[in-house]
Amino acid sequence: MGQILFDSDFILIAILGLPLLSFLINGILIRPILGTRSPISGFITVGSITLAFIFSLASLFHVIVNGEVVFPQRTWLSFGYFQVEFGVLLDQLTSIMLVVVTGVSLIVQVYGMAYMKSDSSYVRYYAYMSLFTASMIGLVISRNLIQLFIFWELVGVSSYLLIGFWMNRPSAAEAAKKAFIMTRFGDFGFLLGIIYLASQNPSWLDIPTIYHAIEGGNVSTTVATLVSLGFLAGAVGKSAQFPLHSWLPDAMEGPTSVSALIHSATMVTAGVFLIARMFPVFEQSSNVLLLVSLIGGFTIILAASLGFVASDIKRVLAYSTVSQLGYMMLALGIGAYVPAVFHLFTHAFFKAALFLGAGSVHHASGTFNMRYMGGLKKIMPYTYWSMLIASLSLAGIFPLSGFWSKDEILAHFFHDLSFFSLEFVLVLLAIVGAMMTAFYMFRVIFLVFHGEFRGGGKKEKEDLEDNGLNVPETLETPHLAEAPKVMVVPIIFLAVMAVIIGFVVNPPIDLLIVSKHWFAHFMGLENQLVFHNDLLAIHAGSKPEFNFVVAIVSTLMAVIGLALATLIYLKRYIVLPYNSVVLRKARFLLEKKYFVDFLYEEKLVRQNFYNRFSRIVEFFDLKWIDNINILIGKFTIRVGTFLSSGQIGQLQVYTGTMVLGLIILVAGLILWN
Repeated sequence: MGQILFDSDFILIAILGLPLLSFLINGILIRPILGTRSPISGFITVGSITLAFIFSLASLFHVIVNGEVVFPQRTWLSFGYFQVEFGVLLDQLTSIMLVVVTGVSLIVQVYGMAYMKSDSSYVRYYAYMSLFTASMIGLVISRNLIQLFIFWELVGVSSYLLIGFWMNRPSAAEAAKKAFIMTRFGDFGFLLGIIYLASQNPSWLDIPTIYHAIEGGNVSTTVATLVSLGFLAGAVGKSAQFPLHSWLPDAMEGPTSVSALIHSATMVTAGVFLIARMFPVFEQSSNVLLLVSLIGGFTIILAASLGFVASDIKRVLAYSTVSQLGYMMLALGIGAYVPAVFHLFTHAFFKAALFLGAGSVHHASGTFNMRYMGGLKKIMPYTYWSMLIASLSLAGIFPLSGFWSKDEILAHFFHDLSFFSLEFVLVLLAIVGAMMTAFYMFRVIFLVFHGEFRGGGKKEKEDLEDNGLNVPETLETPHLAEAPKVMVVPIIFLAVMAVIIGFVVNPPIDLLIVSKHWFAHFMGLENQLVFHNDLLAIHAGSKPEFNFVVAIVSTLMAVIGLALATLIYLKRYIVLPYNSVVLRKARFLLEKKYFVDFLYEEKLVRQNFYNRFSRIVEFFDLKWIDNINILIGKFTIRVGTFLSSGQIGQLQVYTGTMVLGLIILVAGLILWN
């Protein structure tokens, strides 16, 4: 029966079509007919994504039993020898990503039914969320690079609509524009990579075809390097890696449920997915892979350090996402394909739990500013324990999911590690990043849930008004209570997954129904489309061995970070000397985000683009273009005035002029002959 269902690509088209249909129904029918607050839109979206999730599980099971399926393509357009064909690809990476995207999206949509209940644009929210989910599904099932790029851009458009969902707020509009424009820089590189690849051989736009071309040695290192650089630019933009990372923290202006989906299963994972999808191309160029690892390693520390001083809980989680994406990029850069995808898989669950928990905290305290929270542990115990578990998993504490996936990345370094090498520096960055992650996450836990409640949104509003500052529209009057069950149950479920999913899908020992390191074998040794021999798959991490030294060191570093946060923010045994020159300057540097935003927004945009480039263009426009138009107009008027002087209304003058003209014409012809 299963084989019959997958004789065609119907199920994959259905997985894409269901949320797309939900988008059309909500946008075209529900909103104009039943109004902008109709609760039916939520049920339509949840129902469609539930079916998509069920079909995704069926697709995963089919790949587990039968292996990857490369479905026939359909010609979209053709001119000359160039053809663009669209099709779907169901392999190990696609099947895992489908389950992550539809599964996490389903949980977020259920949560949103309560979180967005009182919003005046409830139907528009669910229409956009359906489009967002459909765009990411289309991206992960794409077989052709042009097809993938179209859905890649749809993901960008959807994120723009959702980040700026509350369009009446200037901060939301600015954040949406910033995200859209900054990611376009990376997308331009991605597009150049596609164009260059098509210029070399149009058939290589088909992903399985380029895999086979690389296997056959038909793709040169130069071609692979140039194409990979273009694709890397796109991945850096979408996955918010340095230097295109600064848009993601500002993207918190959208609803918290949107942030949860962006950070766990859609937008930011698209860049990591792209490198994983084109991994054989990247492997052809060791220099580009080295660049990937350097960007990832640097981003781990950069983003983690910014989480030390951020007071907005969603911004801390955003910096955490950037840092964890750095781990995935670092893993891909060192050739650890399987650990990178495994960490992407586990990260989706605990990061979604943390963001949804942040939404619940805001629901109770009326603010996202942790300085005005505190004491919420007793008030909302379910949210507290869920976020605590998710934070421990994110920090890589044994035996939670984050430990297993992060441990595999670190263990991959130690296969051929030599001291005082670049690999040694990278592994140090990764290990220090684990300590920093534990520190800033437990800073969040202690500031939000421990101590005494510090007034919430009401107190923050009063303080801002007393100081003559603008009051954010996100501030609300606190109503200290646990969030509704529709919000709490998804968080608890994700927290449970953060406990078990890493060990269950990739256990270090044989379980009852799951073999030892099943996920690693599935993504590596069984992934024959990407790895055409077992040696390549093993090199990519498909036969990991539990490394006690790595596990102990990484856990110890996480515990050190946790202990420091406890001593500083919970027990108050350590009082940081904020008056010291070094600490004051370090804090100032972190609060200014290493002046990256200042460089982009103030120097590049305002001073150079608006004040210089735009003024040069304005001068050229006013002094040259406008003057040319004015001169042409004056010349036309003068010619018209001269010609109109002969229009005096006397018939004999017109007749004489005609005769004179005829005489001149005849005389000219005679002289010519």
